[in-house]
Amino acid sequence: MAQGAVLFSLGIVGAGQFSGAFAKLFNAHPGVSRVTVTDLLPDRSAALVRELGLAGVEADFDAMLASDVDAVAIFTQRWTHGPLVVRALRAGKHVYSSVPMAFTAEEIAAIVDAVEETGLTYMMGETSHYHPVTVLARQKAAEDAFGRLFYAEGDYVHDMDHGFYAAYQYSGGADWKRTASFPPMKYPTHAIGGVLGAWRTHAVSVSAIGVPDLRGDGVFDRSVSMFGNDFSNATALFETADGGSMRTNEFRRVGLGQWIPESRFTFYGTEGILEQGSHATLWHKRSEPLVDCTELVRPGSATGADDPVLANVDPALHDSFISGHAPVHDTSGLPVEFKGLGNGHMGSHQLLAHDFVTAVEQGTLPPVNAWVAARYTLPGLVAHESALSGGERLTIDDFGDAPGSE
Repeated sequence: MAQGAVLFSLGIVGAGQFSGAFAKLFNAHPGVSRVTVTDLLPDRSAALVRELGLAGVEADFDAMLASDVDAVAIFTQRWTHGPLVVRALRAGKHVYSSVPMAFTAEEIAAIVDAVEETGLTYMMGETSHYHPVTVLARQKAAEDAFGRLFYAEGDYVHDMDHGFYAAYQYSGGADWKRTASFPPMKYPTHAIGGVLGAWRTHAVSVSAIGVPDLRGDGVFDRSVSMFGNDFSNATALFETADGGSMRTNEFRRVGLGQWIPESRFTFYGTEGILEQGSHATLWHKRSEPLVDCTELVRPGSATGADDPVLANVDPALHDSFISGHAPVHDTSGLPVEFKGLGNGHMGSHQLLAHDFVTAVEQGTLPPVNAWVAARYTLPGLVAHESALSGGERLTIDDFGDAPGSE
């Protein structure tokens, strides 16, 4: 497809829970001509096509790549993304990928190489880049309101009991406990992306601690885990390229209230602090009154609550699918066709879908391009290795800035 074309076709790879929410958005977007689907379980593909009125089903991933779709959106198991992305790019398809970018550093490097060599669009769908507190912090940083940013915290504290058991059972079948043990730090982008989405730096080293699980239910059990992992919680302290530091927590056994947002961010600068708590977000400035930013970053009324794609979603995960936009979000560019459609993860889904379509249409870099995605993902992979080594401080490689980026 020539860059700048008005319409392009898209294939959905994986007809699981989140893919349905995005399939509906892509299908409604005026820049997408048609949407097809493939899944390892054909019945799921057929059901999604039927529910959303999509263009049709492809038999498998090979058939999708051999078809005439211009782009693919990958919503498969989280450890499978890297090789599928590279195959799609090498087949001439633009790629939207759910998180994480990849499972290994080698897979990340292969994606960056493929994007560089093909010139095609790659975007990782990191929701925290669009988290309202991250958007506000990005604005504050652009205004130099922080002074020098020197420390930030980003947490993804999502207890297994809040929907994860059901989600893994849905995606993993009878063997679901083997995959439910996915190492927390290998799913780092909801924590790291919310920090680096506002702070223009990257991690250069890390020391991390992993906490072995004690529940004894076969999840996070090394003898069961396909990843040999027994860490259910992990904490990492990163050194940043500009001499600062960043701390992230990835917790899967944690007593967080069910309706409290699981991603939260705090930024410390020499002149200002943006502090997000469970119920309030505050802006501090030396010798000035405290500013309550809570309403500015609070998502509005949920949309899409009656969406048929929610039929198989655990109620504990519904807010991940149907939260609205926050006042801090710029929604002026969204197509009118999105009005009333689902918009989950703190108001990010519609923005994610639109930014990918725009990047493909215009041949521009998407916000979370391959080089940004590498900076959101690789630090967590190295942090897991540090935790396995008793907290040894390890160096984190960097792929640099995207060619042509500011």
